[in-house]
Amino acid sequence: MPEPLLALVPRLRDICGGDGVITDTARRRTYESDGLTYHAALPGVVVLPTTTEQVAAVVRLCADHGVPFVPRGAGTGLSAGALPRTDGVLIVTSRMRRILEIDIENERAVVEPGVANLDITKAAAPRGYYYAPDPSSQQVCSVGGNIAENSGGAHCLKYGFTVNHVLGLVVVTPQGEIVRLGGKAADAPGYDLIGTFVGSEGTLGIATEITVRLLRSPQKVRTMLAAFETMDAGGAAVSAIIGAGVLPAAIEMMDALSIEAAESAVACGYPPGAGAVLIVELDGPAADVDAQFDAVTALCRASGAFEIRTASDAAERARIWKGRKSAFAAVGRISPAYIVQDGVVPRTALPEVLRRIAELSARSGIRVANVFHAGDGNLHPLVLFDDTEPGAGERAAQVSGAILDLCIEHGGSITGEHGVGVDKACQMPRMFGPDDLQTMDLLRSAFDPDGIANPEKLLPTPRLCGERPGVRKGEHPLVAEGAAELF
Repeated sequence: MPEPLLALVPRLRDICGGDGVITDTARRRTYESDGLTYHAALPGVVVLPTTTEQVAAVVRLCADHGVPFVPRGAGTGLSAGALPRTDGVLIVTSRMRRILEIDIENERAVVEPGVANLDITKAAAPRGYYYAPDPSSQQVCSVGGNIAENSGGAHCLKYGFTVNHVLGLVVVTPQGEIVRLGGKAADAPGYDLIGTFVGSEGTLGIATEITVRLLRSPQKVRTMLAAFETMDAGGAAVSAIIGAGVLPAAIEMMDALSIEAAESAVACGYPPGAGAVLIVELDGPAADVDAQFDAVTALCRASGAFEIRTASDAAERARIWKGRKSAFAAVGRISPAYIVQDGVVPRTALPEVLRRIAELSARSGIRVANVFHAGDGNLHPLVLFDDTEPGAGERAAQVSGAILDLCIEHGGSITGEHGVGVDKACQMPRMFGPDDLQTMDLLRSAFDPDGIANPEKLLPTPRLCGERPGVRKGEHPLVAEGAAELF
């Protein structure tokens, strides 16, 4: 452990207690990566606070000594957004897992950042309500991490992302101040600071209390699985459904390789011989759902579906979703290692982009399994490689980057819901110009002028991207030149 951190350990123990500070090397390795294990680093020291006040005290200590800190939730992120610093403090919020309030009268819930996403729905369900954002890891991913990455999920097509459901935050700033943004009201006056904070990937501070919107459970939910011989046929069905004016709660697609992985891992029982499966879920008033379901069934058959299965109850719904929800982890059954990517393209570009990914895979010899939110064009290519083979990881990373280039080429984005983190920071200049990036950095510097809050994430830095050694500290260059002012 670096000497400056050793000097802080007694004070960190005073703040978080002896069991809330981890210095042992073996235990620190538990936190060396998030869900994207391709990137890993041993944290200098790990702290596990249990209150907002403890988080603020730890951050103030870091700020006073110029020590970088990295916030971390459940560690299920997929962009190396919680990659620790060897010279810094990893602040883990997993012990802050109280549901503080379920306010049905106002359709709100107030929770701590360590609360698992699905636990909000479990708490609200007996009163006929639920929390809409549903990342595939919702059983274990924490709300604080969802805030950091603006997580989505299968149902974001109809219900939007985390930012659409967050109304209030208690935030610890990079200086260790405790501030409140928004609250239970539907909209707060002034600048949208909540919208700025959600998706900022820990670079603007740490959320320690979150107020979210609850939705009334739909009157009816119907789920189907449609099997197609080709991805093109499945894509045609997606276009036909959206073009008909139907807005499903979710439209998910998996290709043959991801189906193979899911079958191997969880025996999901999808139709044999399928080149693609489409999962379509509709919810809302019973009469509307039934009419839309009939329309979607007809459109899938017209697009070439050779088998359609319909869930008759909650258990069958769970079986249909089982393969899709398990897809990322299931790929470990067919490949020693893999990179989970996350790009977005317009729906109309899906067939062309998927063909180009297949060509890229064939040329490189790197297998790519595709799982994605077809309704909004959010791709999750899984780039497979053998990490025991010299150079295989680097080749997989090149393929992964080339897929993101395809997304940009077709008018899309380098991320839809997993965030930028370390994994894609160096690709931000492919999507944004220098002025855009400088404006983002100026905003970041307004919150964190010393550059200690999750440094080297989200925005490209010279050291991270290999341009020249060194990392910016202190004043933003525009401020130093007198071209801008911080208030």
